[in-house]
Order: sequence, then C-alpha cells, then structure tokens
Amino acid sequence: MSSQSTTYQLSYGLKSKLRDYAMLFKIRLSVVVVFSALAGYMLAADSISGVHLILLSIGGLLVTGASNTINQIIEKDTDKLMKRTQDRPIAANRMNVAEAIIVAGISSVSGLLILLLCFNPITSSLAAVALISYAFIYTPLKKITPIAVFIGAIPGALPPLLGYVSVTGQIDSFTIWLFLIQFIWQFPHFWAIAWVAYEDYKRAGIFLLPEKKQDSKYNAFLCVVYVLMIIPLILVAFMQSQMGLVAAIIAIAFTMLFLLPAIELYRKRTVAVAKKLMFASFIYLPMILILLVIDKM
Repeated sequence: MSSQSTTYQLSYGLKSKLRDYAMLFKIRLSVVVVFSALAGYMLAADSISGVHLILLSIGGLLVTGASNTINQIIEKDTDKLMKRTQDRPIAANRMNVAEAIIVAGISSVSGLLILLLCFNPITSSLAAVALISYAFIYTPLKKITPIAVFIGAIPGALPPLLGYVSVTGQIDSFTIWLFLIQFIWQFPHFWAIAWVAYEDYKRAGIFLLPEKKQDSKYNAFLCVVYVLMIIPLILVAFMQSQMGLVAAIIAIAFTMLFLLPAIELYRKRTVAVAKKLMFASFIYLPMILILLVIDKM
C-alpha cells in the first residue's frame, strides 16, 4: 500500500470519526443551546468579555454534548427504528457504547468544571440539573408518557438562565422570566416536531403529542394556547421595565407571526402546516433573544 493511499485512508477515517462525534453531540442542537446561553450572558453583562464568551461556549457545548450522547446511549435500540435517527453512530454500529460512555463522562465532567471554576457554582449546578433531567428523566420517559415533553422543556429552558447567572451569580425575577419564555416556547416547538415526525416516532412506540391521534384538534388547540401565553409574558417584561416599548411591540408582532401557523394548524391539521409551525418556532426564539440583546444595548 502506498504512503499516499495510507494518508488518504487516515484522513478519511479522521473525518468519519469527527462526523460521528458531531452527530453524537447533535452539534446543530448544541450550537442553538449555546447561542441561548450566550444571549443570557450578554443580557446580564455590563461589558462583554471575549474570554468569558469562549469559556461559556466550550462549557455549554461539552455539557450539552454529554447530554445528547447519553440520550443516544439510552435510545440506541429506538434510534434504529426511526429513519431520522438510524444513521446515528451508535444506532448504526459505527461506535460502541463503551466509547460513547467515555465521551459522555469526559465531556460532562470537563464542561461542569469549566462552568464551576470559570464562573460560579450556580451556573455549574444549573448545567448539572439540565444534563440529569434531560438525559436520565426526559429520555426514558419519552416512551412512557407525553408528559415527557413537560419534563424536557425544563432543561431546554435553562440555557439563557444559565448564561445570565454566569454573570450575576444569582437567580432574580428577570432570569425566571427568561426561563418562562423559553419554557413555554418549547411546547408548540416540540409538538410541531412530534406532528411532522409522527410516523417515525410511532414506529419506535413514542407518542409525544398530548393526544395519540396525530390530527387531533386538541393537539393543535394547545399549540395555539401556548403561543398566546407568550404575549402576557412580554407585557409583564414591559411593565417591569425589563423591555422597552419598541422592543415589546416588535416582540408581540413576532409572536403574532408565530401564532399564524398555529392557527392554521388548528384549522387544517396537516403535516404540511405542522412543518410551517416547526420552522416558525426555529426562527422565533433566536429572533426574540436577539431583540432582547439589542434592546438592552
């Protein structure tokens, strides 16, 4: 075998392994989580430290990656049954469980230590709560009850709070408000995904919609209700001077745009409309967080 061929195989093998680790960490999801934490940091900080942003990103990415890795270890057999997950490294037998456990262990300990030593104990504790509740409560509960969505929304809502607390070292009314915004947002977000991927989830015996029937009017009605619940939170932030008038008006306008596909889903109850709601949810949260950061400036 020529040295050129050996070099090519090593390069291909390294790229393949890095791709598997990216899939194990659910890298796109992890980046969104880190983005939320950074937004929380910027909302709290009087002056932005590039070093702190990098450390918070690394710590958050490692803890989130560990959570996602444990999720895939627990769901390795379930993942084999679903088209959207069957190519994950453990499910596809490209990585053994022992290697994944080592990755999860190193990532979780490293990430929590970075958040503890570079920030404060509350930040590290919140990250630990997110990891444990997502990996060890939400993940196994998914196959048992749709209430898992409620449990999963708790770790999903912690990143902006975690970022804020990394600066202040304490939980106050605004951090609770940040938590509530992201907590409530997750219900139409989760349910839209569960609607779109209904058949895939069904093959694995997972039912995340409030009612098992996919096109239930009740499922769509709850999506509308939870989007509407965001509006009073925006008004509360404005009344408590945590958000300016212009920002509040824009935030309500964004929410009304988010509401449109939810109402359409209630009327039509189709996968195509659920997909619209899903994409709207992807756009909505980053826009609200960016708006909050701009308003603070």
